[in-house]
Amino acid sequence: MFVWLAVNGAVATAAAPPIDAFGQLPTIGDISVSPDGKRWAAIVGAASGSEVQIRELATNKLLLASPARDYKMRALQWADNDRIVLTISQTTKIRSEDFMFASRNELFLMLMYDLSTGSWRRLMENIKLAGNFIAGAPSIRVIDGRPQLIVQGWSTTGSTMNATLFRIDPATGRTTVAEVGVPGTGDWIIGDDGKSVARADYDRVTGVWRLMVRRDGFWKELYRETATIDTPYLAGAGRTPGTILLGTSKSGEYEVHEVALADGGWSQPLGRAFGDGLVRDRVGQQPIGVVDEGLGQVSYEFFNPDDQKLWRSISRSFKDELVQLVDWSSDRSIVVVEVFGPTSGDAIYVIDRKAKTAGLLSQRYARVEPRDFGTVQTLTYKAADGTAIPAYLTLPPGRTPRQLPLIALPHGGPASHDSPGFDWWAQALASRGYAVLQPQFRGSTGYGASFRAAGFGQWGRKMQSDVSDGVRHLAGLGTIDPKRVCIVGASYGGYAALAGVTVEQNVYRCASSIAGVSDLRRMLKRETSDAGNSRNPTVRYWQRFMGARSVDDASIDAWSPARLAGKVDVPLQLIHGKDDTVVPMEQSNFMASAMKAAGKPVDMVVLPSEDHWLSRPATRIAMLDALTAFLEKHNPPDPAAAVAVLEPTSPVK
Repeated sequence: MFVWLAVNGAVATAAAPPIDAFGQLPTIGDISVSPDGKRWAAIVGAASGSEVQIRELATNKLLLASPARDYKMRALQWADNDRIVLTISQTTKIRSEDFMFASRNELFLMLMYDLSTGSWRRLMENIKLAGNFIAGAPSIRVIDGRPQLIVQGWSTTGSTMNATLFRIDPATGRTTVAEVGVPGTGDWIIGDDGKSVARADYDRVTGVWRLMVRRDGFWKELYRETATIDTPYLAGAGRTPGTILLGTSKSGEYEVHEVALADGGWSQPLGRAFGDGLVRDRVGQQPIGVVDEGLGQVSYEFFNPDDQKLWRSISRSFKDELVQLVDWSSDRSIVVVEVFGPTSGDAIYVIDRKAKTAGLLSQRYARVEPRDFGTVQTLTYKAADGTAIPAYLTLPPGRTPRQLPLIALPHGGPASHDSPGFDWWAQALASRGYAVLQPQFRGSTGYGASFRAAGFGQWGRKMQSDVSDGVRHLAGLGTIDPKRVCIVGASYGGYAALAGVTVEQNVYRCASSIAGVSDLRRMLKRETSDAGNSRNPTVRYWQRFMGARSVDDASIDAWSPARLAGKVDVPLQLIHGKDDTVVPMEQSNFMASAMKAAGKPVDMVVLPSEDHWLSRPATRIAMLDALTAFLEKHNPPDPAAAVAVLEPTSPVK
């Protein structure tokens, strides 16, 4: 079991940080080091919003501080030593001569800042028959000694919108169309010369996925697979020239193979470590290592022995803490890491190998001290049918883990998982005096294909009881008081919160659903309408989890909270962002209307101009304010004055 815990006999009193200290955007969000290691750029968060900062690494001299305006900052990277590319997003409708979407979408665009001119430039502007919104992160190739950006977007041919590769010269901002896909093209792999070497085409109706490779100037099919839901994917360029990495689940488990472009030969599976992610070279995007995320730990395996030796040395420098690679310079002389643990809290460090220093750049949440962090434990418990369920448990700082009030916090997805490290939401709730359980219920990713498949058809059934079985497990240990348990979640977790007081009863004394689904049939019909028909992988994906035979299968009404509102007999809160394009706010409206029709009270909170991901600090804080007020009213924690706060010492396992 992974635990970091601060204990000794000394007792002091300390006030918890204000709730907005957890709700604000991270002080350091996305951060990147220039290729030469002389500068860093980051998305810097504050209570009022976020801004891009660029600083000299040696002196910390500020070179740029540019606040966000009407957009949300998502990611940044260096195009070269003098230019950064910032990915932003906006929730909007597109109505132009070339593009028109009927509903609002979260659209991603690119800006570039040039230090040599001191100016911003919007990229991909005024391209005939093409949009300026992108469909993935830009990659960099050095062609004829000049860095070039390659990014996927969209263009139109007649009435058809096709995936398109664009090439951008950072020095001039000039954008050219590099390649236009065919209907069904979803991805490419780009060679060192900036040209595509492989392409993935997918027929959403038939489920036929094809790997296409370029030979003698023409595209030829190298491999095909019928996959109506779990499609193969291009994982990137291979480790050796003339190969690519292809992921497929045809064996039952997702595995990555190296495929030779010349003859289509496949390697043996490259191991489970590829299942969580690749570490890629910043120029060329070739894989240089793998990262494997397990319960309470993150491990790296680099292909180059020197990189592996370096990483082993760095990770050992932060004893009993979780260390994750953020970025490094091209020559590895500068390394940026995120460290989470009892000594560091949640912090960004910069390691200068030439100077032989490791300096704290910033706490990611500046007003939360390491002593304010709740203890994070990992555990595994048995569900009612004997299935082993992994989970995280965050304990309130300084409180004896006996008879605590509990918040069950199931994750979204549902094919997702909670990650090791700092969780701002769990820590915020723990700071108010609650234990927080984050169960990795069946259907979650990260624990093998069979564990994920165990969730198929179990939406609202065993996926739901897996959560309440965790409550019963902790009650049996005496860790929590079973009479003081509420359930909170967002997205699918929001559905689980609603189901916890409708499909299930007598487990939770209150529930708060953030952007949760309340009516499964209406959700399927909305997905079908957005896709144009029900014969597509998105609708099939949802039907598989729900156990629905069709989009109008009335049997799933038994798992739809809005159709069971009359069963609610505890306080219920609904929170939803008005600009949510993933789970539209109508889902919370359905539940609110059903509660009203059933004569039941409900607390409805609308977050203006907020999306599915709680991207804006003002509304993140408003959500936490409303949530904690609701919880403290209906599931009050122990009085703060009665709490003993333990002085931190060394971590114990």
